[in-house]
Amino acid sequence: MTWKRVVVGVDGSPSSARALRFAAEEAREHGAELHVLMTYTIPAPPIATAYGTPPWRDEREWQSDAEATLTATLTETLGDDPGIPITGQAVEGAAAKVLIDASARSDLLVVGTRGHGGFAGMLLGSVSQHLTAHAACAVTVVR
Repeated sequence: MTWKRVVVGVDGSPSSARALRFAAEEAREHGAELHVLMTYTIPAPPIATAYGTPPWRDEREWQSDAEATLTATLTETLGDDPGIPITGQAVEGAAAKVLIDASARSDLLVVGTRGHGGFAGMLLGSVSQHLTAHAACAVTVVR
């Protein structure tokens, strides 16, 4: 099987760095483009109290932080010149939904076993488990 588009989800965790290395190698081996996605969610703003309203971050700050983490993850994991075509994108939304949507336009979806959330003893995180059941393309979960 030949891949034309490989998508990998990253979140800055060691597990997602391993998934990124695997996805880059698959893209290199198959002459495919690599699309790296990082998702983020904007929490609800704090509620005003009798003491005033706590400071709140602008939506652009959340986006900017996600983009900075994405750039750092790419550079730290693959170096300055990985030798393959790579696009990166920080997208607001739930990780599973964003990655499932991306799987409709992909040949391979790669994720780590578990990211920053969840419980330390779990072998497979909720996002990777959801993707293996619902993605529209082949899925590799990198341990």
